[in-house]
Amino acid sequence: MIEASMLNGLRSLLALLACALLFASATHAQAPRENSIRAELFADGPAVAGEEWTLALHFTPVAEEWHGYWRNPGDAGYGMELDWQLPEGWEAGEPLYPVPERLVISGLMNHIYEGPYTVLVPVRVPAGARTGDLPAIAVEADYLACTDIICVPQQARLTLDPSNIARDPRFDRWRAAIAPLLDTEGRFAIWNELLRVAIPVPAALDLRAPHVFIGEPDLVDYTARQAFFRDGDRLIAEIPLDRGQVPDSLSGILSFGSGEGVRFTARPGGVPPAGTPLAQPADALPSVWLALLGALLGGLLLNIMPCVFPILSLKALSLAKAGGDKKAARRDAVFYTLGVVLACLALGAVLLALRAAGEQIGWAFQLQEPAVVVALLVLAAAITANFAGAFELPGLVMRGGKGGSSSFATGLLAAFVATPCTGPFMAAAMGAALLLPVAQALALFAALGVGLALPFLLLGFVPALRRALPRPGPWMVTFRCWMALPMALTALALVWLLWRMAGTGFALMALGLAAGTVLLLAVLFARRAGRFRVAGVLVALATIAGFAASLPGQQASPVQASDSIHAPRTFSEAALAEARASGQPVFVWFTADWCVTCKVNERAAIERDSVRAAFEDAGVITLVGDWTRRDEEIAGFLTDQGAAGVPLYLWYPPQGEAQALPQVLTPDLLAELARQAR
Repeated sequence: MIEASMLNGLRSLLALLACALLFASATHAQAPRENSIRAELFADGPAVAGEEWTLALHFTPVAEEWHGYWRNPGDAGYGMELDWQLPEGWEAGEPLYPVPERLVISGLMNHIYEGPYTVLVPVRVPAGARTGDLPAIAVEADYLACTDIICVPQQARLTLDPSNIARDPRFDRWRAAIAPLLDTEGRFAIWNELLRVAIPVPAALDLRAPHVFIGEPDLVDYTARQAFFRDGDRLIAEIPLDRGQVPDSLSGILSFGSGEGVRFTARPGGVPPAGTPLAQPADALPSVWLALLGALLGGLLLNIMPCVFPILSLKALSLAKAGGDKKAARRDAVFYTLGVVLACLALGAVLLALRAAGEQIGWAFQLQEPAVVVALLVLAAAITANFAGAFELPGLVMRGGKGGSSSFATGLLAAFVATPCTGPFMAAAMGAALLLPVAQALALFAALGVGLALPFLLLGFVPALRRALPRPGPWMVTFRCWMALPMALTALALVWLLWRMAGTGFALMALGLAAGTVLLLAVLFARRAGRFRVAGVLVALATIAGFAASLPGQQASPVQASDSIHAPRTFSEAALAEARASGQPVFVWFTADWCVTCKVNERAAIERDSVRAAFEDAGVITLVGDWTRRDEEIAGFLTDQGAAGVPLYLWYPPQGEAQALPQVLTPDLLAELARQAR
């Protein structure tokens, strides 16, 4: 972040140097040049001793393309400077500005005014001052006028004759345009590289597209996405920090998004945890209906994942084995769907609650905790042994579970083991879920569950699909054993993930714990155990206890990231800013060892010699963000990009903005991007 801030500062300095050169050339010109934004000075009637007198600086661009700046201009430009010539004892206060607008040019955010605008300046007139015979009031104003291409410093010397002042009728309109000051101070705090500000505004206030303009320069990242939350009559804004020093007090303008807003001041203090997320403007989010469709399709595609497909297949075959009982088929389909949807809603609710409490997490967040992965490993090992015929758990998918409870449990199981995956259509939907109000966000998680349950739901309610299933027979036993293979591969993948997350010792202890659990289940539910059942149970329990006790003592040290043929740099926002400043194309990919789609893309598209050659020819800089373990900087960046999880692939052309690439990559796509950049 420091390097990114230095880059922004360098850009601002270059812009100021360019303006200074233009100003110098204008100064040495033989004829004075007319200002591109004309300035005029007005007063709100005659001055009265002992009262506040308001002066107005009215600015009018000579053409539509010129714009002026707020007191904090943003990433480039500079604010207005005023040098007043007032009678002795008179004092000019801080200028009061209307609500500014945002203008982004080449990745730099500017706080501007387009068209005519007016700045009011309060002047304190001392008691007993002689106001009838005063010298002219004068001010020298230095300000900046810019188009999208060029900036020209402006100078104006404005005078006002106090003996001949008539109130300008436009003063009421000018005063109404100034953002009013809230009469209650807010509070601000720094947390996890975020400026968190609690602004006291009524809960009934309709905020469609809020934005906070911070008055203190360089404190925040102006281009970063601002997150807003409601906590009763307080609006909580979270804004990524930049390089500026944290002040003793804060001031700014909260824009309502329609040219209206309020000024606020804030002191350091306690800021409550983020409450209800505020709905983002319509143009900042995909359509809710499109997001629901994406969640539905994403859930549907999860059925082909190796950890879900065996469960779905055997559950489908259980319908065929049950015969033509239409009522039982529909009951099983409904209960399976309820289990899947409930699991997805529960995971979504926990995710939203943790984010509201300030945690930077995303979809599949539970897989960043080794203890959860150990539980999944034990579960996958038990399912593998069950499919292989080592034992028979009553009431589950495999053979003979009667009633809705079996299907409900299977639905819970299918949803839980599917969480490591984020596939096509799903990422945008889950990203939107983190920004939408709670009710709409939960609807997206429910749609994900419906998509995951849809194949079995159709089998239950469409007789033609059930009739298309193979007839029951001895082949089903063989098929069930074959389905143990993908589940065994899933268990091995979880062992590998634990090795990557916490080291060899931890992975071996977890594997021993899974083996002890399988042994215990085999002894308890085997058809023939005889007199050895008690001894087997004792051995299994001792094995489980021994390995479980050894797990906490293992050194949880993650293994170094896998080698890549691209030799990528480790992602950080500072590294990304440095790479973009080089003027070379940049490719960033975010991955995790528990993400199946990520690993497929890396093997099939990224880690290819043809892609490496194309990247080398074009001078592409590569960065990788590994989200296997929790990383709040990566989580925050993913949120800023509207992504709930990984994979995420970003391409930055030279001097261009980020392009989000599809979640299913091909070598030809990456090579073509490199050729275009070259």
